[in-house]
Amino acid sequence: MQNLKKIVSFFLILIFLLTQASFCMESYVWNDDMVATTAEEATTGNFLNLESGSAILIEQNSGKILYEHNAHEQLRPASVTKVMSILLIMEALDSGKISLTDQVPCSENASNMGGSQIWLNETETLSVDEMLKAICVVSANDCVVAMAEFLAGSEELFVGQMNDKAKELGMNETHFVNCHGIDEDGHVTSAYDISLMSRELLTKHPSITNYTTIWMDSLRGGQSELTNTNKLVRTYDGCTGLKTGSTSLALYNLSASATRNDLSLIAVVLRGPTSEKRFSEAKKLLDYGFANYSYTKTSTAGEFLQSADVQKGTTASVNLAYESDSGALVKNTDNKEIQSTVTLNENITAPIHRGDVLGNVKFYLNDEEISSVNLVAESDVDKITVMNLFGMITEFWANLFR
Repeated sequence: MQNLKKIVSFFLILIFLLTQASFCMESYVWNDDMVATTAEEATTGNFLNLESGSAILIEQNSGKILYEHNAHEQLRPASVTKVMSILLIMEALDSGKISLTDQVPCSENASNMGGSQIWLNETETLSVDEMLKAICVVSANDCVVAMAEFLAGSEELFVGQMNDKAKELGMNETHFVNCHGIDEDGHVTSAYDISLMSRELLTKHPSITNYTTIWMDSLRGGQSELTNTNKLVRTYDGCTGLKTGSTSLALYNLSASATRNDLSLIAVVLRGPTSEKRFSEAKKLLDYGFANYSYTKTSTAGEFLQSADVQKGTTASVNLAYESDSGALVKNTDNKEIQSTVTLNENITAPIHRGDVLGNVKFYLNDEEISSVNLVAESDVDKITVMNLFGMITEFWANLFR
């Protein structure tokens, strides 16, 4: 009887332990799923219910992803390809390799391009300024090919430069076959990669918006009318560009950019089912960003902050200013009280030259560092020598007896 009680007790304890283990395992799996959902819900999951095949929204200054939906899927970009072509043109301009007034000839190859064009012919030349206008406003395939040949000698060599730049920017899902975006096998990219090259263009070459924000213009003395293919330029407040694209295989694509109250956003939409849908869904992405985030400026370049003691200098201190502008992306639900800490170099000693880095300021929000900026000397401070010490003493006595 005693043995029977022990056996029954053993099985009851075993059943209890197995039940608890099962419950713990189930609880662990459930909790893990909840954590994953919580971590991702801020940016992924298509909670905006987009119909386009792929999309992404990023903040332009930091590159931070605010929303993504199939953002790494390789798709056909159509004329959004030209963002990279324009980027290389702007690099050539800003480096001084070419100028806006340079005249660009038209080859037979360029004149024979199909799709969007301004009907270039081999007897005419246009300036780089006019070519850029046609590329940015009406997505002119003939003009982008003419520019590719002008810059690299051939479209093939220019496409090689496009792929090199894509690799440099970390566009790992991209391979370009042409400079215009007409469908060809192997000519692919992703919404994420398009956001990278769009950001590079807008941040490194902001003057491109002089072209991408044009709604209507003309060329050839008014004979060629231009109307922007990007309807958001006319309808969306703060729109700064950027590039449309569509083919029968790619469907409807768009890289759209906008700035409001110092917050700059880039929204990319690929495989929109209709032209109207790509614009409405890019607008939905931008609206989401502006409604939920803001850009808080933390410093202004050249603004005085404080002074610092100087050892062995002709003056006892030097004024310090912010080296550059700085700021941070902030969720509108966050506490906006930003704290800062100043760290100065140890034993600041003359000579000091204007612009020397003498310290650093770090800015924090909710105990998390959100930005930092160097502090630089506003002026020169000479080191004390026998000669300038004598001059200082002489000046002191002269002032004393005035």
